[in-house]
Amino acid sequence: MEQEHELNIIEKVRLEKLKKLKESGINPFSNDFEKKENIKDIIEKYSGNDKDFFENNRVEIETAGRIIIVRSFGKASFFRLRDGFGEMQCYIQKGSVEEKDFGLFSGYIEAGDICGVKGHLFRTRTGELTIKVENIQILTKSILPLPEKWHGLKDIEARFRKRYVDLIANSEVREIFKKRAETINFFRSFLNSCDFLEVETPIMQANPGGATARPFKTHHNALNIELYMRIAPELYLKRLVVGGFDRVYEIGRNFRNEGISVRHNPEFTMLEFYMAYSNNNYLMEFVEKMMSELALKICGYYEVEYGTEKLNFKPPFKKIKLKDSLIEIGGFKTEEFDSSDKVFDILSKRNTAGISKTDSLGELLTVLFDETVEPKLINPTFITDYPVESSPLARRNDEDGSVTDRFELFIAGREIGNGFSELNDPVDQEERFKMQVDTKIKEGLPAEMDDDYIEALKQGLPPAAGCGIGIDRVVMLLTNSHSIRDVILFPLLKPVK
Repeated sequence: MEQEHELNIIEKVRLEKLKKLKESGINPFSNDFEKKENIKDIIEKYSGNDKDFFENNRVEIETAGRIIIVRSFGKASFFRLRDGFGEMQCYIQKGSVEEKDFGLFSGYIEAGDICGVKGHLFRTRTGELTIKVENIQILTKSILPLPEKWHGLKDIEARFRKRYVDLIANSEVREIFKKRAETINFFRSFLNSCDFLEVETPIMQANPGGATARPFKTHHNALNIELYMRIAPELYLKRLVVGGFDRVYEIGRNFRNEGISVRHNPEFTMLEFYMAYSNNNYLMEFVEKMMSELALKICGYYEVEYGTEKLNFKPPFKKIKLKDSLIEIGGFKTEEFDSSDKVFDILSKRNTAGISKTDSLGELLTVLFDETVEPKLINPTFITDYPVESSPLARRNDEDGSVTDRFELFIAGREIGNGFSELNDPVDQEERFKMQVDTKIKEGLPAEMDDDYIEALKQGLPPAAGCGIGIDRVVMLLTNSHSIRDVILFPLLKPVK
């Protein structure tokens, strides 16, 4: 309450200054200043020049940004100016600027305000590159003050709710989202260089498919039909492969009406890509190359620090079959998980939620893996040979029909990517869709057969492989972030009443 009272007082003072500026004929929200240089460019261009250079060469500067800190010494002040590319020190002195400009600065301008400055460069006694201000213009008057000691806020959610303030206050937060943009640009550039075509598929779908998850529902008034926000773009992307686009990808939002946690946000970003005349073995090599090059591009090296761990992205990544991982990593013996009853008993003793006596051995084995092996997979690891029951869109393995040619990539104890050789047999796919419909009905999810996709397969899907990679989780790893909310600009939060 005391803090709120303080803020109210500051806001009233600033509103009064705003009023006086307007009364004196100064527009506190002007838009007629021409910014000629970004601060980053100024620093890069002149950082190598010494004090003598600036004394003998007058370097004129016209730039703009937000004032972050002001240190006033009566007739002179230092302040830091920040734009979207960098920040640098400025110096303003009475007598070196017009009286009205110094009066404007000393009487009305404060930290948080956005200003344009004109002046020339010099180096201070400590050698810092600085703009000596000759003219200053207020471009936006800030009504609310910048936060002090923003890191010390006990309510972490306040940072997410007011992300705009978080970005102003914390340079490391801005760096996270720069790296996020660089990550997406890398994926796009990498795939484009491999002859992939970037496409867009529907976000509102009549039949949500491509994954098993609870969708968000909406209604189209004009057509009077129920629609769902997509849970995955998979089935539409594979329709495009049927249509003759051999290599396609999409980077976009998916929506799943499920829980919120440090690893899950209902709205998240996925990269999905598909390549014709390929299989899961080649796809693993492709993903391995892409992920290792990504780590080098974003972090500068293969070893990436994540919490107390060092993740090694140097290829080759470890590959192990799901059942073998239960033995080698989970510590089980083969005879302990060779029947659904045995696996159900193990999971029941672990108080695992969401399992049923009627679940198949393949479904239960996948849950057992998730519970016991997944958290132990720290360095990049491919888990292969997933059961058919938990892989409704993946091709059956030629040697063992109970498993599929599917892999998942795990890093730091979590799933990062899911890929497989695509099931292109329409008869097999239809049978598995029917099983999936039964499962969805049992779980209370929308359950309709996607007949049009079956028809597309009947037209002929070439041998193909595809993969989905969670962008948010990848960015978490590359920025040492431990909550998905740290890497999403505006994560979904419970409303404040």
